[in-house]
Amino acid sequence: MTNSPLSDTGLARRVRTQLKTRQMFLLIALDEARNIHQAARETNMSQPAASKMLKDIEELFGVPFFERLPRGIRPTLYGETMIRHVRMALANLSQGQDSIATLQAGLSGQVNIGVIITSSMTLVPQVIVRTKEEAPRLCIGVQVDTSDVLLERLKRGQLDFLIARILEQEDESNLLYEDLSEETECAVARIGHPMLARSDLTLKDLAAASWILSPRGSILRHRFDMMFRRIDLETPSNVVETTSMSVIKSLLQQTDFLHVMPVEVARYYVQSSELAILPIELPCKMDSFGIIMRRNHLPSPGANLLLKHVRAIAAQIYLTGMGR
Repeated sequence: MTNSPLSDTGLARRVRTQLKTRQMFLLIALDEARNIHQAARETNMSQPAASKMLKDIEELFGVPFFERLPRGIRPTLYGETMIRHVRMALANLSQGQDSIATLQAGLSGQVNIGVIITSSMTLVPQVIVRTKEEAPRLCIGVQVDTSDVLLERLKRGQLDFLIARILEQEDESNLLYEDLSEETECAVARIGHPMLARSDLTLKDLAAASWILSPRGSILRHRFDMMFRRIDLETPSNVVETTSMSVIKSLLQQTDFLHVMPVEVARYYVQSSELAILPIELPCKMDSFGIIMRRNHLPSPGANLLLKHVRAIAAQIYLTGMGR
């Protein structure tokens, strides 16, 4: 069996020595602009020079990286693969420069993490407070989103690590996962909601109620709907779909709508007297969540400090029962 152009060891050695940073930036600009003229402008070169550079790169690898279209270009499968690795390489280079600066000036620099909402209310704030006490000059960026969105940003090198879930369809070969806790859901409502006085609530009562839910297609929405279908009940029909906590809280406080959220998040709102938990245990659980990192990525000193406190505080909250 013959080797493919990208698997030839001689070519791989030649590419490592000849692919220049300027060529990497051009590939990224072409991917984002999908237009050679615009990409050339963004990388401060003429269009003929950009076209020649792209041709040189493709000849170096022996495969086409972009398909030429009547109005622009788009990456081929080879191009998508290389661009993903180029982004990671440039991100690693940037992080290496940050690490050197960190060592020169004391623990500072930038750490960017992605978290799901479950950990954003209790775990992450405590981690940030503890980290800032030790390294006040360290800039910490936090992005809150769903696991699928965060995983894509992690792969692109935009985040140092995640506190999220590994999805069933996810290829785990390039990821490291460290379990922290599972997530249990509960139903919440405004203070004074009529259902709070009930001691005999059933899923049939909840099926007839009005709900604010995550959109169809999300994991939580699927688990929520299955909770009713398993006992042959129709899913709630009076529904508002949103993931915006500001909209959710405002609607809950002004109406008799209900909302399903992680118990850990709900207890935060209970402590601040903003919402109340309905007196019914929901047979609805999400998969466990934990720390997710890229397998071949070396965390910066700042990221390692943050990870140290994530593990310590998570052990307090989830393993010893504190905060439950």
